[in-house]
Amino acid sequence: MMVTPMRLPLFAALLASLFLAACSGGGEEPQLELQVINAGRAAIAAKIAPQVARPPLTRAALDTLEGSFVEVILERRDQLAYLHVGGQRRDDNPGLITIWRTDDNITLSMRNGVLIATQGLGGDILSSTVQVAGDTPGPSGGGEKIFYIRVLDNKKQRLALVCDLVDLGPETIEIVERRDATRHLQERCTGGRAADGSGEVGDVINDYWVDSRNGRVLQSRQWAGPITGYLRLRRLTY
Repeated sequence: MMVTPMRLPLFAALLASLFLAACSGGGEEPQLELQVINAGRAAIAAKIAPQVARPPLTRAALDTLEGSFVEVILERRDQLAYLHVGGQRRDDNPGLITIWRTDDNITLSMRNGVLIATQGLGGDILSSTVQVAGDTPGPSGGGEKIFYIRVLDNKKQRLALVCDLVDLGPETIEIVERRDATRHLQERCTGGRAADGSGEVGDVINDYWVDSRNGRVLQSRQWAGPITGYLRLRRLTY
């Protein structure tokens, strides 16, 4: 079905509903490693359950949409959503923060295309520090990344990663019938532990396909904390 700009709110709502099963509705375990175990059980259950067929995307349909959209796949449960720009802002740190949102207020906050916060997924990233420079898209270099993760009773726990940035060179990617020349950057991070000694993270690898000419991260695979796991993101429209 072709999606016209007039029908965009309904379209966004239907697509957002595909993502809601990824949200955590109850209380969370106080220890991060118990949360990871529970997330693993949920992932197994999700794989056993019948999967809903995804409607095919075409560039012709995407070209009828007004505004910017990103496709997000939650890898752990193979669940998908389409998010639109809910706002942009700046703070005292480098970079432009873009808030991507569903109509049900699940949000991903990105600084120059690097994930810094989530809302509505369960075990959310409340805030984080990342290495970016000016308005240059993607991470600017290695260093420490600090995450504050929501746990029981609205408390937060601190997780630290030490990352190296590797330039894997030019790569052409295809996103729904559109080919783009990008540079593939990879963050290789060594995990730490929560401040209370629980919840060892292990290694984390984030990938970014950056179009430096137009100042965008067109595609990425980014870690969203020990509960959510990895998200795969593709920029569908500008």
